[in-house]
Amino acid sequence: MLAKTAAAGSTGLHPDVLAMSTSLDQDLHMVREDLAGSMAHLTMLARQELIPADAATALKGGLIQLAREARAGTLQLPREEDVHMAVESELGRRVGAASGFLHTARSRNDQVSTDLRLHVRERCLVHLDGLLSLLSEVCDRAEVERDTLMPSYTHRQRAQPISAAYWLLGTASQLQRDVEAFRWAFSGANALPLGVGAIAGSSLPIDREFTRALLQFDRLTLNGLDTVGDRDFMLDYLYASSRLLLHASRFSTDVIDYSSREFGFLELDGEIACGSSMMPQKKNPDVFELVRGKSGPQLGDLVSLLVTVKGLPGGYNRDLQEDRGPLLATGARVQAVLATLALALPRVRFNVERCFAALKADATQATDLAEALVARGMPFREAYKKVGALVRMAQERGTALNDLSPNLAQEMDECFTGDVMASAQVSCSVARKVTAGSTGPASVEAQLNTLRAFVTRTREELAGAPRLDTLLGSLMEAPL
Repeated sequence: MLAKTAAAGSTGLHPDVLAMSTSLDQDLHMVREDLAGSMAHLTMLARQELIPADAATALKGGLIQLAREARAGTLQLPREEDVHMAVESELGRRVGAASGFLHTARSRNDQVSTDLRLHVRERCLVHLDGLLSLLSEVCDRAEVERDTLMPSYTHRQRAQPISAAYWLLGTASQLQRDVEAFRWAFSGANALPLGVGAIAGSSLPIDREFTRALLQFDRLTLNGLDTVGDRDFMLDYLYASSRLLLHASRFSTDVIDYSSREFGFLELDGEIACGSSMMPQKKNPDVFELVRGKSGPQLGDLVSLLVTVKGLPGGYNRDLQEDRGPLLATGARVQAVLATLALALPRVRFNVERCFAALKADATQATDLAEALVARGMPFREAYKKVGALVRMAQERGTALNDLSPNLAQEMDECFTGDVMASAQVSCSVARKVTAGSTGPASVEAQLNTLRAFVTRTREELAGAPRLDTLLGSLMEAPL
């Protein structure tokens, strides 16, 4: 053992202590990040002439070999306390005493922070790729469903007529905010910790700015004491992920409800609908229930990291090793949800007849009727009362507001003329909406244009963002 054993002149960790303290199995998910950080640090040390040239050359060759094996999935590392010590130990086996130079002016404290930031940065970019694709897919589907009408809901009671495009764009608006949240998390992670050491920096003439440029971070962390204990960037990432999964959960709940017999608005293809082991008639929305279920563990992981950090003193504390589980689970969860939604959405169909029947069977156009009276000079509260009375009369007669004859309406109140009652037709309700952000055709068009422009602009802005595999390749080729 290198960590706290041979390196410190000790006889070795008790096996039970090692079992408790090791993070190697989780750290191995970040071995490429660790190798990238080590290559950049080595290049800086060589440039500053802080290690012998022959040792630097040997180390670079060893790191390149490890990186190639990591890319191929064949890398085998010894059972050390963490991936940092495992890499150093394996380098010692391959290049000999030169391996001892690599940790010059570096602590595991700033090393693990660098690995975590590289990992979060990469995860954010991977998720953004999936999010932008899903957002585009939702917009494309909304384009197709412009003329499909359905009820909207407040308090899970029918509210007003909307287009299915408008319903889909409600989810698209949430996904847009998720993109912005992941970009914020990316920015928070995009600061270089290497060079602050264990807590207070180094007396050796290292060049943090040079290392920053090699790893393509956009800035240096400001204060070493804060840096080694900082997990705010991870909290930002876990929060962005949690919010995305909350949005996915809410969308899934709509799909689950709307595909039930009670609603009947949506139909699921057999490829995504699951049967029952006992009831042959069942066609269950398991896929969307599974998506919804992912939000619970995700919220737990966010709270877990918040609780871990909340009571810690300044500087690094070993409690922070508990950050790996929530981080790694989050990345897998987000990718699974994004992939599942992208797969499932094209396999969901609207039952146009059932949607329209639900609108006709109720009084969802009542607000349109009140606004038609307002447009003729009546105060809204008076119009509200008159339409409310008309709705009650229709309900007592067992007649939908859409089918109430103008003559019968005028018998109750002369304000309900034929042209006023025309506004109670379901087919007119969506078309009559004119305000920005509404379900009206012009507004839906504007929302689609805004979201598509957002996707295009964001993709262009992210085109030059550093990707881990490309970065690792450039570091392997960089001269010492």
